[in-house]
Amino acid sequence: MRLSELSGKEIVDYRKAERLGVLGHTDLEFDDKSGQIHALVIPTGKWSRKQSGEIRVPWHQIRTIGTDMIILEVSSD
Repeated sequence: MRLSELSGKEIVDYRKAERLGVLGHTDLEFDDKSGQIHALVIPTGKWSRKQSGEIRVPWHQIRTIGTDMIILEVSSD
């Protein structure tokens, strides 16, 4: 799968049945040498708020990548 195919997909946590956001092309953490994706980085909060953070989801927590969405199992730490 190409990076461009991941961009624009909705991200859903199936345990909470919660929409986490939409993946952009820069919302990934990857290895510079191998090119493998290590994690998805999902921005949290609203654009209008000054307090915003991010959720980092390791690649192994991805359960399914479909045509329109990515289904995750986010650990409850």
